Amino acid sequence: MTTTSTSRFPEALVLIFAMIVAAQVLTYVLPAGEYERDGRQVLAGTYHAVEAAPLPWHAALTKVPRGLEAAAEIIFFVFLVGGAIGVIRTTGAIDAAIGAAIKTLGGRPVLLVGGMTALFAVGSSTIGMAEEYMPFVPILVAMCIALKMDAVVALGIVYLGAGIGYGTAAINPFTVMIAKDIAGQDPGTGFGLRWALLAVMLVVGVHHVLRYARRIGNDPEQSLVRDIDYSGGAHELSAAELTPARLGILVSFAAMIGVFIWGVNVHGWYLVELAALFLGVTIISAVLGRVSANRTARAFTSGAAELTGTALLIGFARTIEVVLSDARVIDTVIHGIASLLARAEALGSGAAVISAWGMLLVQSVCNFLIPSGSGQAYVTMPIMAPLADLTGVGRETSVLAYQLGDGLMNLIVPTNALLMGMLLLARIPYQRWLRFILPAIVKLYLVAMAVLAVAALVRFE
Repeated sequence: MTTTSTSRFPEALVLIFAMIVAAQVLTYVLPAGEYERDGRQVLAGTYHAVEAAPLPWHAALTKVPRGLEAAAEIIFFVFLVGGAIGVIRTTGAIDAAIGAAIKTLGGRPVLLVGGMTALFAVGSSTIGMAEEYMPFVPILVAMCIALKMDAVVALGIVYLGAGIGYGTAAINPFTVMIAKDIAGQDPGTGFGLRWALLAVMLVVGVHHVLRYARRIGNDPEQSLVRDIDYSGGAHELSAAELTPARLGILVSFAAMIGVFIWGVNVHGWYLVELAALFLGVTIISAVLGRVSANRTARAFTSGAAELTGTALLIGFARTIEVVLSDARVIDTVIHGIASLLARAEALGSGAAVISAWGMLLVQSVCNFLIPSGSGQAYVTMPIMAPLADLTGVGRETSVLAYQLGDGLMNLIVPTNALLMGMLLLARIPYQRWLRFILPAIVKLYLVAMAVLAVAALVRFE
């Protein structure tokens, strides 16, 4: 589902193209230089000057097709995943699963908050669901109000779950898989850690929502939306039922994840094989859901089309690396940042921790400018991954810092159209959402910093 933002803040594609132009200008400003490499590994102490190769004025235009070409594998992977999700969504399996969970947990507030937040988090962690949750916002608002809670609790369930899922994603094809590909990391590395981190952050997030829910249950005047009229806003659940066929579709999807994990560990599978598995689940879903071939094709095309913007962001963002690499200045940028971080070497092993936290800060700031997780990966990871080699942080830690900065900041950045759209659906003013979510953000960032510190100290690879 697409949300429309009325903000005058530039679109992500505009910002990324501006970065392409800025990168082209920098080719005249920065001295050219290179590190020696062992494969993808950057070798510390090998930076040296090379002959300058500034790009002509029109490079900002001519390099864009090169960027799209360089990112072709990821772009087509995104289209295939989008098409698969479109078909699964057409069968009604996703809506039926969420609807069944809401009906089952509806009379038990604690289980409703905990169970649904976990469900939304898992959906975001695995297949990158986010916009798909929007229809459930008004449903949960009505249900929470009936249970003596409020709309803030409802949005906390949905959006906090999605943010935690993205921040700790294990196989999200639009964020962590792309970042790992750029960093040259095995897709199975850190799988267990990410699931454990998701569980810890879920405990923190659910506790935060329940604490607020109990407070307004004892004193309704404490509600952040006590002055907003929600009468007449009731929404009924979708008529989709969790039939055996839809349950079979969900089971086949879960099995696909298991097969992929096995393939990664045993056969070194990656994006091509994962895309093939998604295509297989598409066919199984269409057969079990009794979706005709023509309807399947239309749903697949529609699902892929919804991710056209994401695909363009990936290609344009990759262009930044193409420009800096062709001008032989990308290593100059890496060397400059590494030199700044080298001042922390007096801290010994603490220098790696400072570097990891610095990466988290950079990713968090970048998320304000580039709310697209995939676009942000292509802008930042070509620099952060080699930087991890030089600072002793470990490339997997740089990927984790990217995830956490992207996912957690999505909870508050006003440039995120999805957040603003959900706030509109729940009728919650942005400032009041901040009053609710900021304490949770602080707690989640403390957890993130602790995990990154440990990962940096053990050189998580």
